[in-house]
Amino acid sequence: MTPLDQKINTHFPGLVVRKDLVKTVKGNAIVPSYVLEYLLGQYCATSDDATIQTGIETVKEILRKHYVHRNEAGLVRSNIKEKGRYKVIDKISAALNDKADVYEAEFSNLGLKQVLIDSRTVKAHPKLLVSGIWCIADIEYEFTEDKNASPWILSTLKPIQLSHLDFSSYIEARKQFTTDEWIDLLIQSVGFNPEMFGKRSKLTQLIRLIPFCERNYNLIELGPKGTGKSHIYSEFSPHGILISGGEISVPKLFVNNSSGKIGLVGYWDCVAFDEFAGKQKRLDKALVDIMKNYMANKSFSRGVETLGAEASMVFVGNTQHTVPYMLKHSDLFDELPDKFYDSAFLDRIHFYIPGWEVDIIRGEMFSSGYGFVVDYLAEILRSLRNHDYSDRYQEHFSLSSDISTRDRDGINKTFSGLMKILFPQGDASKEEIEELLRFAIEGRKRVKDQLMRIDSTYGNVRFAYLDYSQQVKSVTTLEEEEYPHYYHKTIADGEEGERTTQAGMPPDAVEVPQIVEPALKEKHLNFQENQKGISFDTLLGPYLIGATKITIADPYIRQFYQVRNLMEFLETVVKLKSQDEEVSVHLITTEDEFKGEQQKEYLEKIKESSSAIGVNFTWEFDGTGTIHARHIVTDKGWKISLDRGLDIFQQYGMNDVFTFANRLQQYRSCKAFEATFIKNDMSKS
Repeated sequence: MTPLDQKINTHFPGLVVRKDLVKTVKGNAIVPSYVLEYLLGQYCATSDDATIQTGIETVKEILRKHYVHRNEAGLVRSNIKEKGRYKVIDKISAALNDKADVYEAEFSNLGLKQVLIDSRTVKAHPKLLVSGIWCIADIEYEFTEDKNASPWILSTLKPIQLSHLDFSSYIEARKQFTTDEWIDLLIQSVGFNPEMFGKRSKLTQLIRLIPFCERNYNLIELGPKGTGKSHIYSEFSPHGILISGGEISVPKLFVNNSSGKIGLVGYWDCVAFDEFAGKQKRLDKALVDIMKNYMANKSFSRGVETLGAEASMVFVGNTQHTVPYMLKHSDLFDELPDKFYDSAFLDRIHFYIPGWEVDIIRGEMFSSGYGFVVDYLAEILRSLRNHDYSDRYQEHFSLSSDISTRDRDGINKTFSGLMKILFPQGDASKEEIEELLRFAIEGRKRVKDQLMRIDSTYGNVRFAYLDYSQQVKSVTTLEEEEYPHYYHKTIADGEEGERTTQAGMPPDAVEVPQIVEPALKEKHLNFQENQKGISFDTLLGPYLIGATKITIADPYIRQFYQVRNLMEFLETVVKLKSQDEEVSVHLITTEDEFKGEQQKEYLEKIKESSSAIGVNFTWEFDGTGTIHARHIVTDKGWKISLDRGLDIFQQYGMNDVFTFANRLQQYRSCKAFEATFIKNDMSKS
């Protein structure tokens, strides 16, 4: 164990678990992580290897015997009938049968409906009535001659969650950790290896926890696919629920007028909407209106009664374009459904997580260290909803008078949430408080700056704070620093805005590099074996400038080094394209007869990586067997024939990162090859 792991086990005995054990015990059981960690916490919350191994086998045995797989539901039902009573792990929901005046349970995987459940059990666990909860339950079978009576009876039910919480011990143990150690413990608790993240990236991950510890917190995260945006809301806490963005309705979310049944916001601490982006989604405008009122006032009204709720709202979705592309052509909310692309709705958002800063999840990013049993941390966060830390910065700092009440609310709620997560004991230094305050301001500024692009009625706001020497400290977003020329463009009227950057430099003073297309000629080139000084940049680059569609035909993109050649070709494309433009690159190749799955994995990884930087990479296998000639065709009218395709270099120290041949193509020896550049006007069509 690392020194941090030893410290974690010392101060939180029995409340932590090794995070890699979840994958070990999960097998093919489709259950949330908090269900598995609940069981691991019962048997493996220790640092003793022998006990852990015994515990793992116990948990596996429990899952084997009692977790219900859908394809084995018939066998489990038979066991219940034969034994008369049987314990199962399943997701259970309940509903009132008003004709029979009884509550009836439904088991998701077991496929049982109309299972009699005692009304006291329903009253004790009201979430059974909304979407259901994971439980360990005993089911009995009693046959009866009455055709209207169900033979299935739910005798006992235990939700999979912590039974006891000692908050004061949590606070005392927190005092034993430095701030960096505590952040790393939290990152390990959500399943990631902290060594793979910088400080800013860690804070971004922890922002995702705020909806669980802060009432009525409104959060949005838009970014590329595969960054784990929705994972926390589906796997982390029994107090949160993740629903598809296309499944939102007023009755489901707020209240059903016909039945009077309260919706999800009345039962869950956090309601997250997955796949929220997408222009084509069909949504009810009434839903947008009632959601706007709820997000602003913590209440909703249907009919004569006004109801309140505390659920935080989270919206996560995928972006299709790079940040500079969005800033040049639209704004950072561009991917939202049309009915939610509404300034009044967006103004209710407290923080915008820049999903483009979050790395695509890779295997080495997962933690094998110790972290809190997620159910324990979920209960801690829930208890912190009763606290308010929003004024903890006021001893040292004050917000600029330019900042509106709604902006202040967003900043204060984010700051309060971060303080609860990182400093529940309340002894943060001035520097630590300032770091969190700046981060909170940046997240709200990202929202407001985009609103000013969408709706011209929103005036310019200077997001700044003052220390008690009255020194004004401005805050900028990271993308504002990276792309100031596009960031300060007003899309609403199509003109450059009159605003200046925080540094006081007008946008037109920012020099944007311009790519000038050289005069190109048709030609044929021969290269000799061992010749050096050749690179894709110099050989192919001039003929790729300005191209937005490129097709590569090469039957031999199979082995690792060949796929690496393809990746280096795409690097050349990226170097040449403008930051605010996107390029489509399509590969036609053949499938490797023996290692086709690995070949597909390589190409899919390139596709994922390319999408984040403005290259839309696609590929296909040619099944006809007729692809022999290797060439590159662009929509600028050029065809480049390469007799060796992209495979023009001899072997080099590919695994030795300390050789220049590995890093720079011009230091590699070439194979003998020929290249022909042909003007091909038909390619434009």
